[in-house]
Amino acid sequence: MSSVDEIKSRIDIVDLVSETVQLRRSGKSYTGFCPFHPNSRTPAFVVFPESGTWRCFGQCNEGGDIFKFVMKKEGWDFPDALRYLAERAGVQLKVPTPEEQAAAEEHGELRSLLEEAAIFYRSQLVSTNLGKEALAYLRNQRGLKDETLEAFGLGYAPAGWESTTQHFRSKGYNDEMLLACGLVTQGESGGIHDRFRHRVIFPIRDERGRMAGFGARILNPDDVPKFLNSPQTALFDKGRLLYGLDRARKPIRTQDQAVIVEGYLDVIALHQAGFANAVSPMGTALTEQQLYLLKRFSRRIVLALDSDAAGDKATLRGLQIARQAMDHEQELGFDARGLLRQEARLKADIRVSVLPEGLDPDEVVNRDPDAWQRLLKEARPIVIHVMETLASGQNLDDPKVKNEIAAQILPLIEDVPSPIERDTYRQRLARLLRVHESSLMTSQPGASRSRDNKRGRPVVGRQGQPQSKRQTMTEATSPAMSTYLLEAHCLGVLLRRPDLLYQVDRSLQEAKLSRLVAEDFQHGDHQAIFRLLEESVEQDIAEPFNFVVNSLSLPMMELADGILARTTKLDPNDERVLEDLLRGVLDLRRRSLVQNIEYMRFLLEEAQVQGDLLATQYMQTLVKQNNLLLSLDQALGQYTSRSIRPR
Repeated sequence: MSSVDEIKSRIDIVDLVSETVQLRRSGKSYTGFCPFHPNSRTPAFVVFPESGTWRCFGQCNEGGDIFKFVMKKEGWDFPDALRYLAERAGVQLKVPTPEEQAAAEEHGELRSLLEEAAIFYRSQLVSTNLGKEALAYLRNQRGLKDETLEAFGLGYAPAGWESTTQHFRSKGYNDEMLLACGLVTQGESGGIHDRFRHRVIFPIRDERGRMAGFGARILNPDDVPKFLNSPQTALFDKGRLLYGLDRARKPIRTQDQAVIVEGYLDVIALHQAGFANAVSPMGTALTEQQLYLLKRFSRRIVLALDSDAAGDKATLRGLQIARQAMDHEQELGFDARGLLRQEARLKADIRVSVLPEGLDPDEVVNRDPDAWQRLLKEARPIVIHVMETLASGQNLDDPKVKNEIAAQILPLIEDVPSPIERDTYRQRLARLLRVHESSLMTSQPGASRSRDNKRGRPVVGRQGQPQSKRQTMTEATSPAMSTYLLEAHCLGVLLRRPDLLYQVDRSLQEAKLSRLVAEDFQHGDHQAIFRLLEESVEQDIAEPFNFVVNSLSLPMMELADGILARTTKLDPNDERVLEDLLRGVLDLRRRSLVQNIEYMRFLLEEAQVQGDLLATQYMQTLVKQNNLLLSLDQALGQYTSRSIRPR
């Protein structure tokens, strides 16, 4: 039994969901009001104890297992939910090696020391005369409330060279540990002294809320540097951390948008004003790792830049790095123009919002919160921002200037996967430069590239595709086979043959059905693996299978091994593999749809008895679902009973 299976066997989904949702029994299932959207009329949220799954038949129209429920409730990704539920179930995810155990113990000790340091700095701010200056600065000049200061754990580092050092020596910590977590600095003579002195302290935590280090801001304007972070340590890597993400990740998921601002105080002020989806890098330019981390929570990202930063070349390069991080996360070191030509397409919605001149985000939101909302709504796509930035202040009557701007913008436009967006950007550029659009089209020979379906995948084998009669696959496999095992079988086939994703999508589209998506799998662990499979065939850095394996966490590798073990007897080159996979996908959809239809009938009957006006809506939904069921049955009917699935 895998760790995931063991966790599911130990945690009752009804008990788990009941902690959030008031459930009442209804036959074999339980119903209640969905916790993920406002609804007080009809209990459209259903828990199915037998299958260990849940589904919202209302606005969400989502469902899954205990992992998906925790992920959606807490705003976590699958590894976080796995760790939480494993701890709750008392399941050991993996027996650590002696080296891993030693490293974990060392990291745990360092984090404990950092937690104590955060408490020490906090007490210096609120309980000492020396901290009064810092407290007055934060309250009066930055407009922060006491509850905000407490929530973010802000503190004060005393001015002495050894105040912090002596405090922790007195508590039994040695100099080696103080150096290892970055609280002190070693001089040329070998002695150590406090790294942070007479500064406001910002505890920096990773996305899981664990202490990683500190940021510090001057109080004396003559001190340098203005901001100082912890040095590189085993826990603190400023290129892989985003300030405030531990508090922002759930709002980012909920709002499906992340806002990146420049400073720590900007983040805190925005959170205080109710805009809790804001984060900040560690005082440096954005890195690919930071953007990859954000992408786990939302692909919609707004960069809130001041008017100077929004116009300089470094920012334009930063925007291109942002775009590159969303496409090929492991590929680094692109130059600005080379990046635009090499990247295939933009996979995230990255926009730029330019702040009023001379104002920071905290000043904007403190003056007028509505103005901040307008700024975010007016954020422009990268292409438009770069286009208008390059044209700003230029003589657009000069043909040479027009040509230079077009030469920089057109490659970026050609990298956009959507033909509608490409045409829109070309039209906008033509209007901006006051030229005919046809001249922009002809200035990029070979720019028109073939693109496939909504995934943006390159066309594969359309000309060489055999046109012979489709071979058929098996009828339904054993009725006793659970949905979980069927999902595992389909994933096992795809892990061995990731290229089949293209053919599955094509076959589904031919049957006028939607493409295969993660939501076709009910179980959160399976959804996580499927998303990796999608990424694997959309990147060109490594072989798809190797990409998936290298992206899996250790607990997920255990799960993938179990899935692969279910298809060991399957010949991936057998011509019937695609048919078997299609049969499995259609079977999964049919099972889910039948369950939805049964419950929709229940809702309809209740609404009719109570004279609820929603009865008409339920009837319309039921008709659509029955039509879809007919389409699925017609697609399934194209296949014979021949099966290659191991029994």
